[in-house]
Amino acid sequence: MELRLLRYFVAVAEERHFGRAAARLHMTQPSLSRAIRQLEDDLGTVLLDRSPAGVGTTPAGDVLYDEARALLDQVEHARARVATAAGTATLTVGTLADTVDRADGRLAPAFRRRHPGVDVRIREADFTDPTAGLRAGLVDVALTRAPFDTTGISVRELASEAVGVVLRVDDPLAGREKIELHELAARRWFRFPEGTDLVWSAYWIAGDGTRSDGPVVRTAHECLQAVRWNGSVGLIPLGHDLPDGLVAVEIADQPPSRVVIAWATDADPLVRSFVALAAALHRTTRATDG
Repeated sequence: MELRLLRYFVAVAEERHFGRAAARLHMTQPSLSRAIRQLEDDLGTVLLDRSPAGVGTTPAGDVLYDEARALLDQVEHARARVATAAGTATLTVGTLADTVDRADGRLAPAFRRRHPGVDVRIREADFTDPTAGLRAGLVDVALTRAPFDTTGISVRELASEAVGVVLRVDDPLAGREKIELHELAARRWFRFPEGTDLVWSAYWIAGDGTRSDGPVVRTAHECLQAVRWNGSVGLIPLGHDLPDGLVAVEIADQPPSRVVIAWATDADPLVRSFVALAAALHRTTRATDG
Protein backbone atom coordinates (compact mmCIF):
# COMPACT_ATOMS: atom_id res chain seq x y z
CA MET A 1 0.00 0.00 0.00
CA GLU A 2 1.23 3.48 -0.85
CA LEU A 3 1.26 6.16 1.83
CA ARG A 4 -0.29 8.48 -0.73
CA LEU A 5 -3.34 6.24 -1.06
CA LEU A 6 -3.66 5.87 2.70
CA ARG A 7 -3.61 9.64 3.08
CA TYR A 8 -6.36 9.94 0.49
CA PHE A 9 -8.45 7.30 2.25
CA VAL A 10 -8.08 8.98 5.64
CA ALA A 11 -9.26 12.29 4.17
CA VAL A 12 -12.40 10.70 2.69
CA ALA A 13 -13.13 8.78 5.90
CA GLU A 14 -12.85 11.94 7.99
CA GLU A 15 -14.73 14.26 5.64
CA ARG A 16 -17.38 11.61 4.78
CA HIS A 17 -17.66 13.26 1.38
CA PHE A 18 -15.53 12.89 -1.76
CA GLY A 19 -15.94 16.54 -2.77
CA ARG A 20 -14.81 17.92 0.60
CA ALA A 21 -11.96 15.42 0.80
CA ALA A 22 -10.79 16.38 -2.70
CA ALA A 23 -10.82 20.06 -1.75
CA ARG A 24 -8.84 19.29 1.42
CA LEU A 25 -6.27 17.35 -0.62
CA HIS A 26 -6.20 19.97 -3.39
CA MET A 27 -7.01 17.44 -6.10
CA THR A 28 -9.95 16.71 -8.38
CA GLN A 29 -12.79 14.48 -7.22
CA PRO A 30 -12.47 12.01 -10.14
CA SER A 31 -8.76 11.55 -9.38
CA LEU A 32 -9.55 10.92 -5.72
CA SER A 33 -12.28 8.40 -6.61
CA ARG A 34 -9.88 6.50 -8.87
CA ALA A 35 -7.24 6.42 -6.14
CA ILE A 36 -9.68 4.99 -3.60
CA ARG A 37 -10.81 2.36 -6.10
CA GLN A 38 -7.17 1.42 -6.60
CA LEU A 39 -6.70 1.03 -2.84
CA GLU A 40 -9.82 -1.15 -2.59
CA ASP A 41 -8.57 -3.28 -5.51
CA ASP A 42 -5.15 -3.65 -3.83
CA LEU A 43 -6.75 -4.81 -0.59
CA GLY A 44 -9.46 -6.88 -2.25
CA THR A 45 -12.30 -5.40 -0.20
CA VAL A 46 -14.75 -2.49 -0.15
CA LEU A 47 -13.63 0.22 2.27
CA LEU A 48 -16.34 2.84 1.80
CA ASP A 49 -20.13 2.78 1.61
CA ARG A 50 -21.13 5.32 -1.04
CA SER A 51 -24.60 6.86 -1.11
CA PRO A 52 -26.23 10.14 -2.26
CA ALA A 53 -26.21 11.27 1.37
CA GLY A 54 -22.45 10.88 1.75
CA VAL A 55 -19.76 8.34 2.47
CA GLY A 56 -19.27 5.99 5.39
CA THR A 57 -16.66 3.38 6.23
CA THR A 58 -17.34 -0.35 6.08
CA PRO A 59 -16.09 -2.60 8.92
CA ALA A 60 -12.93 -3.17 6.89
CA GLY A 61 -12.67 0.57 6.34
CA ASP A 62 -12.91 1.20 10.09
CA VAL A 63 -9.95 -1.09 10.68
CA LEU A 64 -7.92 0.49 7.89
CA TYR A 65 -8.69 4.00 9.13
CA ASP A 66 -7.26 3.27 12.59
CA GLU A 67 -4.17 1.61 11.13
CA ALA A 68 -3.63 4.24 8.45
CA ARG A 69 -4.07 7.15 10.84
CA ALA A 70 -1.52 5.66 13.25
CA LEU A 71 0.93 4.95 10.43
CA LEU A 72 0.64 8.43 8.91
CA ASP A 73 1.09 10.04 12.32
CA GLN A 74 4.20 7.93 12.86
CA VAL A 75 5.62 8.96 9.50
CA GLU A 76 5.07 12.65 10.20
CA HIS A 77 6.60 12.22 13.64
CA ALA A 78 9.69 10.61 12.13
CA ARG A 79 10.06 13.37 9.56
CA ALA A 80 9.76 16.04 12.22
CA ARG A 81 12.37 14.35 14.43
CA VAL A 82 14.80 14.24 11.52
CA ALA A 83 14.19 17.92 10.81
CA THR A 84 14.76 18.74 14.48
CA ALA A 85 17.98 16.73 14.59
CA ALA A 86 19.25 18.61 11.54
CA GLY A 87 19.35 21.87 13.45
CA THR A 88 17.60 24.13 15.94
CA ALA A 89 13.91 23.96 15.03
CA THR A 90 11.42 26.76 15.59
CA LEU A 91 7.66 26.62 15.19
CA THR A 92 5.60 29.80 15.17
CA VAL A 93 1.94 29.29 16.01
CA GLY A 94 -0.59 31.96 15.16
CA THR A 95 -3.66 32.30 17.35
CA LEU A 96 -6.86 34.26 17.25
CA ALA A 97 -8.28 35.34 20.62
CA ASP A 98 -8.97 32.21 22.71
CA THR A 99 -8.35 29.55 20.07
CA VAL A 100 -5.30 27.98 21.74
CA ASP A 101 -7.34 27.09 24.82
CA ARG A 102 -10.47 26.21 22.81
CA ALA A 103 -8.55 23.86 20.52
CA ASP A 104 -7.37 21.51 23.29
CA GLY A 105 -5.53 22.25 26.53
CA ARG A 106 -3.50 19.05 26.08
CA LEU A 107 -1.89 20.19 22.84
CA ALA A 108 1.00 22.20 24.30
CA PRO A 109 2.27 19.54 26.76
CA ALA A 110 1.80 16.76 24.20
CA PHE A 111 3.81 18.67 21.60
CA ARG A 112 6.58 19.43 24.10
CA ARG A 113 6.84 15.74 24.93
CA ARG A 114 7.03 14.79 21.27
CA HIS A 115 9.45 17.57 20.25
CA PRO A 116 11.34 18.71 23.36
CA GLY A 117 14.00 20.52 21.33
CA VAL A 118 11.64 22.73 19.36
CA ASP A 119 11.33 26.41 20.24
CA VAL A 120 7.60 27.24 20.01
CA ARG A 121 6.64 30.87 19.56
CA ILE A 122 3.09 32.20 19.81
CA ARG A 123 1.81 35.15 17.80
CA GLU A 124 -1.66 36.47 18.58
CA ALA A 125 -3.55 38.17 15.77
CA ASP A 126 -6.62 40.39 15.68
CA PHE A 127 -9.78 40.06 13.59
CA THR A 128 -8.29 41.77 10.54
CA ASP A 129 -6.56 38.46 9.71
CA PRO A 130 -8.51 35.31 10.63
CA THR A 131 -5.58 33.20 9.37
CA ALA A 132 -3.61 34.62 12.33
CA GLY A 133 -0.60 35.52 10.19
CA LEU A 134 -0.54 32.34 8.11
CA ARG A 135 -1.44 33.94 4.78
CA ALA A 136 1.12 36.68 5.32
CA GLY A 137 3.83 34.12 6.07
CA LEU A 138 4.29 35.35 9.64
CA VAL A 139 3.48 31.98 11.25
CA ASP A 140 3.92 28.31 10.39
CA VAL A 141 0.54 27.07 11.58
CA ALA A 142 -2.58 28.74 12.98
CA LEU A 143 -5.19 27.90 15.60
CA THR A 144 -8.15 30.02 14.63
CA ARG A 145 -11.82 30.03 13.70
CA ALA A 146 -13.41 29.40 10.32
CA PRO A 147 -14.76 30.40 7.89
CA PHE A 148 -12.20 32.39 5.92
CA ASP A 149 -10.67 32.29 2.45
CA THR A 150 -8.75 29.00 2.31
CA THR A 151 -6.94 29.51 -1.01
CA GLY A 152 -3.59 27.74 -0.62
CA ILE A 153 -4.41 26.80 2.97
CA SER A 154 -5.35 23.41 4.41
CA VAL A 155 -7.82 23.35 7.32
CA ARG A 156 -8.82 20.70 9.86
CA GLU A 157 -11.75 21.20 12.24
CA LEU A 158 -10.96 20.62 15.91
CA ALA A 159 -14.17 21.71 17.62
CA SER A 160 -17.42 23.58 17.00
CA GLU A 161 -19.53 25.81 19.21
CA ALA A 162 -22.96 27.36 18.99
CA VAL A 163 -23.02 31.10 18.41
CA GLY A 164 -24.97 33.78 20.23
CA VAL A 165 -25.51 37.52 20.02
CA VAL A 166 -24.07 39.72 22.77
CA LEU A 167 -26.61 42.15 24.23
CA ARG A 168 -26.83 44.48 27.19
CA VAL A 169 -28.82 42.97 30.04
CA ASP A 170 -31.48 45.66 29.67
CA ASP A 171 -32.07 44.78 26.01
CA PRO A 172 -35.64 43.56 25.29
CA LEU A 173 -34.20 40.35 23.80
CA ALA A 174 -31.80 39.64 26.65
CA GLY A 175 -34.16 37.29 28.48
CA ARG A 176 -34.82 35.04 25.51
CA GLU A 177 -33.44 31.50 25.29
CA LYS A 178 -32.93 31.74 21.52
CA ILE A 179 -33.52 34.29 18.78
CA GLU A 180 -33.22 34.33 14.99
CA LEU A 181 -31.08 36.60 12.86
CA HIS A 182 -34.00 38.43 11.27
CA GLU A 183 -34.92 39.77 14.72
CA LEU A 184 -31.65 41.71 14.69
CA ALA A 185 -32.00 43.15 11.20
CA ALA A 186 -32.58 46.72 12.40
CA ARG A 187 -29.76 46.72 14.96
CA ARG A 188 -26.42 48.50 14.74
CA TRP A 189 -23.66 45.96 14.13
CA PHE A 190 -19.97 46.44 14.77
CA ARG A 191 -17.80 46.33 11.66
CA PHE A 192 -14.32 45.12 10.84
CA PRO A 193 -11.52 47.28 9.38
CA GLU A 194 -11.32 47.72 5.63
CA GLY A 195 -9.50 44.83 3.98
CA THR A 196 -10.69 42.16 6.45
CA ASP A 197 -11.33 38.74 4.90
CA LEU A 198 -14.76 38.91 3.23
CA VAL A 199 -15.73 35.32 4.06
CA TRP A 200 -14.94 35.99 7.73
CA SER A 201 -16.89 39.28 7.74
CA ALA A 202 -19.93 37.69 6.13
CA TYR A 203 -20.13 35.07 8.88
CA TRP A 204 -19.65 37.32 11.91
CA ILE A 205 -21.70 40.31 10.79
CA ALA A 206 -25.15 38.75 10.62
CA GLY A 207 -24.53 36.47 7.71
CA ASP A 208 -23.82 39.01 4.97
CA GLY A 209 -21.11 41.37 6.21
CA THR A 210 -22.93 44.44 4.83
CA ARG A 211 -24.14 46.02 8.08
CA SER A 212 -21.61 48.79 8.64
CA ASP A 213 -23.18 51.45 10.83
CA GLY A 214 -21.49 50.41 14.09
CA PRO A 215 -17.99 51.03 15.46
CA VAL A 216 -14.90 49.37 13.98
CA VAL A 217 -13.52 46.54 16.13
CA ARG A 218 -10.34 44.46 15.94
CA THR A 219 -10.48 42.22 19.02
CA ALA A 220 -13.03 40.33 21.11
CA HIS A 221 -12.60 42.89 23.91
CA GLU A 222 -13.41 45.73 21.52
CA CYS A 223 -16.51 43.83 20.35
CA LEU A 224 -17.81 43.58 23.90
CA GLN A 225 -17.08 47.24 24.61
CA ALA A 226 -18.91 48.22 21.42
CA VAL A 227 -22.00 46.47 22.77
CA ARG A 228 -21.65 48.00 26.23
CA TRP A 229 -20.95 51.58 25.22
CA ASN A 230 -22.55 52.03 21.80
CA GLY A 231 -25.59 49.77 21.94
CA SER A 232 -24.39 47.78 18.94
CA VAL A 233 -24.70 44.00 18.73
CA GLY A 234 -22.24 41.34 17.72
CA LEU A 235 -21.88 37.59 17.58
CA ILE A 236 -19.78 35.46 19.90
CA PRO A 237 -19.24 31.72 20.44
CA LEU A 238 -21.26 30.60 23.46
CA GLY A 239 -19.57 29.41 26.63
CA HIS A 240 -17.44 32.51 27.18
CA ASP A 241 -17.44 34.45 30.43
CA LEU A 242 -18.92 37.88 29.75
CA PRO A 243 -18.39 41.12 31.69
CA ASP A 244 -21.11 42.32 34.04
CA GLY A 245 -23.93 43.98 32.19
CA LEU A 246 -23.73 41.78 29.09
CA VAL A 247 -25.45 38.54 28.14
CA ALA A 248 -25.28 36.18 25.16
CA VAL A 249 -28.42 34.72 23.58
CA GLU A 250 -28.09 31.81 21.17
CA ILE A 251 -28.80 32.44 17.48
CA ALA A 252 -31.01 29.56 16.34
CA ASP A 253 -30.26 29.90 12.62
CA GLN A 254 -26.52 30.73 12.67
CA PRO A 255 -24.14 27.86 11.79
CA PRO A 256 -21.74 26.92 14.60
CA SER A 257 -18.33 28.53 14.93
CA ARG A 258 -15.57 26.07 14.02
CA VAL A 259 -12.24 26.03 15.84
CA VAL A 260 -9.71 24.91 13.24
CA ILE A 261 -6.04 24.30 12.70
CA ALA A 262 -4.74 25.78 9.45
CA TRP A 263 -1.45 25.37 7.64
CA ALA A 264 0.11 26.07 4.25
CA THR A 265 -0.40 23.33 1.71
CA ASP A 266 3.38 22.93 1.28
CA ALA A 267 4.13 22.88 5.03
CA ASP A 268 7.25 21.16 6.37
CA PRO A 269 7.28 17.94 8.46
CA LEU A 270 7.35 19.75 11.81
CA VAL A 271 4.17 21.62 10.96
CA ARG A 272 2.52 18.42 9.77
CA SER A 273 3.49 16.71 13.01
CA PHE A 274 1.84 19.55 14.95
CA VAL A 275 -1.30 19.20 12.82
CA ALA A 276 -1.38 15.42 13.21
CA LEU A 277 -1.03 15.70 16.98
CA ALA A 278 -3.83 18.27 17.22
CA ALA A 279 -6.08 16.08 15.08
CA ALA A 280 -5.29 13.00 17.17
CA LEU A 281 -6.15 14.81 20.41
CA HIS A 282 -9.37 16.02 18.84
CA ARG A 283 -10.33 12.48 17.85
CA THR A 284 -9.63 11.28 21.40
CA THR A 285 -11.81 14.03 22.86
CA ARG A 286 -14.62 13.32 20.37
CA ALA A 287 -14.51 9.60 21.14
CA THR A 288 -14.63 10.27 24.89
CA ASP A 289 -17.55 12.69 24.53
CA GLY A 290 -19.42 10.33 22.22
